Amino acid sequence: MKLIPLKSGSRGNAALVFADKTKILVDCGVSGKCIETALRGIDVAPEELSAIVVTHEHIDHIAGVGVMMRRYKLPVWANEGTWDAMRGQLGKIDDGLAHIFNTDSAFEIGEIGVKPFPIPHDAAEPVGYSFMHKGEKMSVATDIGELKKDLFAAIKGSRTVLLESNHDVNMLEIGSYPPALKRRIRGTLGHLSNDEAGLAAEFLVKMGTEQIILGHLSEENNYPKLAEQTVVCALGEAGIKCGRDVSITVAAS
Repeated sequence: MKLIPLKSGSRGNAALVFADKTKILVDCGVSGKCIETALRGIDVAPEELSAIVVTHEHIDHIAGVGVMMRRYKLPVWANEGTWDAMRGQLGKIDDGLAHIFNTDSAFEIGEIGVKPFPIPHDAAEPVGYSFMHKGEKMSVATDIGELKKDLFAAIKGSRTVLLESNHDVNMLEIGSYPPALKRRIRGTLGHLSNDEAGLAAEFLVKMGTEQIILGHLSEENNYPKLAEQTVVCALGEAGIKCGRDVSITVAAS
C-alpha cells in the first residue's frame, strides 16, 4: 500500500492511497483537470479510481469532488455532518454514489480497510483517516487544531502518516492576515504549527511510524524547508535521527 500526496496546501488538497486494484482519493480540493493531470503524472488513469473519501467540507478539500463524482461515476464517502455541509457545493450528484458513514465505524473500499477518526477543526464533522491493507496501516491527519491523546491513539501503528505542518508561529504573527484569521489558525480548531508538528512527529515515531510526509503548508506563513528543518530539529532533540529512524519529506503544493 502507498500514500502519495497529489496536492497539498492552502490552494487545495488531495492524496492517493492505493494497493493492488484499489485506488482511493482522499479529498479533491482542486479542479477535476488538475487532479487528472496529477494522477497521470504518477501513471494512474482517473478511470482507475475506486472512490473519494472526504475529510471535511472546506473548499480546499472538496472543490473538485462533484466534478470527479459525475465524470467518473465515483462513489463518495463522507459522514453525515460533512455530507450535509458540502452537498450544496457539489452541483448535481447521483444519490446512488453517496455513501454516508458513522465516524465511529470502519468500512471497506475494495481491498482497503478505512477507519475514520474525529479531528479538532472548525468544520461540521471533520475526520482524518487510517487505511489498512495486509497488516499495514497508513494515516492522513491534517487540519488539526490541537494534539489530543485520541488522535494519537487513532494513528498509532501507522507506517506512513501525512501530517499537517501548516505554519511557522513567527511568520503568522508578523504576517498580513487579519487578527481574526490569525486567531482562527492558532486556535484549538485551527491548524498545527511547525513546532506542534515536530512534537507530533516525535510521538508518532515512538509509536512505530517510519515515514512522515509534512503537508497542508500555508503559502504565506510557511515554506517547505522551514517546516522540514523545524520537525527534524525537534526529532533530533528527542534523540530521533532522520534517515535512520524515520523519513521526513514535504508534500508538493
